[in-house]
Amino acid sequence: MKQSGVSAPPAGTRRRGWLAAAPFIVVTLALGALYACVAGRLPDRLATHFGLDGRPDGYSSPQAFLVMCLAVLLGLGAGIGLLVRRGVPAGRGRILVGTGWFTAVVLGVPSAVILLGNAGDAGPGAVRLPAWVMAVTLGAGAVAGVLAGLLAGPDVPAPRPAAGTADRLDLPAGVRAGWSRTVSSLPMALLGGLLVGVGILQAALGSPLGGAVMGAGGVTVVGCCSARVTVDRRGLTVQPTLLPFARRRIPLDRTAEATSRSIAALSEYGGWGYRIRPGGSGLLLRSGEGVVLRLTNGREFVVTVDDAATAAALLNTYLDRRRSGEGG
Repeated sequence: MKQSGVSAPPAGTRRRGWLAAAPFIVVTLALGALYACVAGRLPDRLATHFGLDGRPDGYSSPQAFLVMCLAVLLGLGAGIGLLVRRGVPAGRGRILVGTGWFTAVVLGVPSAVILLGNAGDAGPGAVRLPAWVMAVTLGAGAVAGVLAGLLAGPDVPAPRPAAGTADRLDLPAGVRAGWSRTVSSLPMALLGGLLVGVGILQAALGSPLGGAVMGAGGVTVVGCCSARVTVDRRGLTVQPTLLPFARRRIPLDRTAEATSRSIAALSEYGGWGYRIRPGGSGLLLRSGEGVVLRLTNGREFVVTVDDAATAAALLNTYLDRRRSGEGG
């Protein structure tokens, strides 16, 4: 059966990659220099975590705090810079650059405030991180993110595969057929199980709220790790195996054409699960063969599943019958 070609994400530019990584490099160097200046005045135990009232509720050694801050900043900077240079996800480089600048500011400013506060003479118990500092930091991060997005310039639209002529099934008039497959993601199931385990551990260690939030996230991930994809005379239906109430149906009257092609979940949609991007959305539990619906509003809906060409051909057969007035 005929399949449309694979879409390739637009390549990122070297300038954009460095622009995305630059704030993390600057903040890393600034924190290192600040630490060198105040290291002689830091106590053996730093106040490093603060409650909603701004009072410390967690402590760490100076060396551990510095290593954690620098590792997180360098790791995020390298990761975001690489994604921007490689154009992953396609068409979202500008958003990634802005997000990188926002993140660098939001991580860097509180870290600097914590170092300066602990370098005082009152001791770590007297250090405060008031709410207004975080509010100002979030505002500064938002401004930095917007300015960085403007500096990055507009994204090049991701190329979309041509519609072409899609195949049909040789289905006798008046005969109805259905198609169904299950697609699953073992990595998502393992991740969900890990999150549930971490949530249980958090609750056992005295953080029931954090444990509940983590556990709920894990249950949601597990619930979305497998789905049943069905094609019949009503259209295409995607129903998570463990979350039947989250069913998504694309009826025939909203479908213009169905094709199949190889889909790269990370480079085209930025990851796995239910994804949304400019011009399209879909359920991607893995990369590889998938059904691509071109909707009547010009958008796409995609789902990665085995034997996608047969599913697309059956959908087109029912579309032809509907247009000719034959019915299902």
